[in-house]
Amino acid sequence: MNKNDNILKFYLLATSLKNKIRQGSIYWNVTAPRRESIAEHVYDTCILAIAIHSEYNVNVDISKVLKMLVIHELEEIIIGDITPFDNVTLKEKEEIGKKAVADIVSCLEKKENYINLTNEFNARETKEAMFAHLCDKLDFDLQMKLYTDMGYIKLDKNNTSPVFENEFIKKLIENGATSPNEIFYKYDLPKYKKSYNFREILDYAYKLNLAELLELYLNEKKDNRD
Repeated sequence: MNKNDNILKFYLLATSLKNKIRQGSIYWNVTAPRRESIAEHVYDTCILAIAIHSEYNVNVDISKVLKMLVIHELEEIIIGDITPFDNVTLKEKEEIGKKAVADIVSCLEKKENYINLTNEFNARETKEAMFAHLCDKLDFDLQMKLYTDMGYIKLDKNNTSPVFENEFIKKLIENGATSPNEIFYKYDLPKYKKSYNFREILDYAYKLNLAELLELYLNEKKDNRD
């Protein structure tokens, strides 16, 4: 194929992620009029990375972080959105994900650069990889908090999704967890310890109603236009 064919092949495959819905919103039975796509999740993680890098002056190569956040999700074109509740080990997911990314970028001249970025993201040994990984996780928690505050998620103990087979989540419910927010918070909290202020951001967001905050911010911008 010529260069233009390569560009179109990669573009069409990569942007097909806008038609794939995030598995978490399916498992938690989000009732929003439209659920978040994987492509929207990628955009959200990049926006989050830019904001955290700005406000906390994090010492990372933000350009590299943004590339990681975009490229590592390409695997889901082929393997789908595999969650921790799908009986696939992290090692297995990384192996099939690595092959999927290599396949998707195989038409590009700089494919090795993108494969290396994916491997670095998965290894989580560099500061950029860890920062990108935590942006990826925090976006899920914030998005599900927003869904909850909008009234689109409720704790349904009759839900038969694999999420409710997880022993930690089952124990949280047995111990009195009454909302998805409480479950998301306690399940993911250990991931944010001593990590670029992510714990502080999560704690702050969980004290607020994000739906009301979004409406406030949008109204402010509307008032400024009027």
